[in-house]
Amino acid sequence: MNNRDRSLAILRYQNYDKMPVVHFGYWRDTIAKWSDEGHIEKGLDKEWGDGNEVDTYISDKLGFDFNWYNTFTPRLGLLPSFERVILEEKSDGTRIVQNWDGVIVVEKEGVSSISSEIDHTLKDRASWEEKYLPKLRFSMDRINFDKLNALPSVEERDRPLGLHAGSYYGHFRNYAGVVGSSYMVADDEDLYVEIIETIADMQYMTTKTVLETGVKFDFGHFWEDICFKNGPLVSPGIFDEIVGPHYKKMTALFKKHEIDIVSLDCDGKIDALIPTWLENGVNTMFPIEVGTWNASIKPWREEYGSDIRGVGGMDKVVFSRDYKAVDDEIERLRPLIELGGYIPCPDHRIAPDAKWENIQYYCDKMKKAFG
Repeated sequence: MNNRDRSLAILRYQNYDKMPVVHFGYWRDTIAKWSDEGHIEKGLDKEWGDGNEVDTYISDKLGFDFNWYNTFTPRLGLLPSFERVILEEKSDGTRIVQNWDGVIVVEKEGVSSISSEIDHTLKDRASWEEKYLPKLRFSMDRINFDKLNALPSVEERDRPLGLHAGSYYGHFRNYAGVVGSSYMVADDEDLYVEIIETIADMQYMTTKTVLETGVKFDFGHFWEDICFKNGPLVSPGIFDEIVGPHYKKMTALFKKHEIDIVSLDCDGKIDALIPTWLENGVNTMFPIEVGTWNASIKPWREEYGSDIRGVGGMDKVVFSRDYKAVDDEIERLRPLIELGGYIPCPDHRIAPDAKWENIQYYCDKMKKAFG
């Protein structure tokens, strides 16, 4: 049994020989710090990407089996994207920039967190039709067929391979902002619906085209990031009514192509949106952020039964502490693993405060406990 087979067996509630020890990548600052400490070579932070050779090298050095986030991702956003333009440079080193999504943001040298948004190009129907609609049409240019055809076959894979199918609300939220998208549903509901449908139709056609090449995938995947620590950034009722049917259409397409595991990456407290996702074919939550709200597969399993699976939910904060904290976290995970349909994974990118030796200790102890 290889890591692909055992991972899929776990998520299908089948027998497996051992639990794979997986991660969800790192901040580039983390990799740079580990280079400075002498654990790995210099410059790898600039070469790292999910699932690439550098990622595999670091995984092996730490003791992870693989990076869970291993997907083929077509171009599912703006095509072409906006040109990044520096609009103003200030004396304190900050810059006012139009980014790739047409959003006006404040950037500061050396700061890697999400930039503050101060304005948006997408405001109304006129800006939608002129600036965004032409960039959200389906075309074959969205798919890198050379990369697609070079993917390993099912027989050659040692880890699951996913197909990224897009984002029905998260991209819209990025373009218009939380405030802009929230007002639009009240001020111009027809436009609100049209934007979501345009994005969803383009992503459906792109995914359908990829699947019709005959390349096989182990799971389908969505991204949203539309929740914060207290709940969704969109009304659950509106999300269910307007966005839910697009999920159902896409997951039916997955089912037609024998893809039965469908995961979704949404940060924050996602509980109020889970019913919509489950009812429309999404069955695996990832990365289950422990955060300040203590997200866990356990209460979801109690409410929804075996319909819901999970990858994530391991509190990566313990990597900044000591071996005892790591031991305690592994023991906290033990009853969750026993539920089945669940693979622990650090609950997001591993941050720069993580200690190299703590992660090695975690990987070693996980393999001894669940191997």
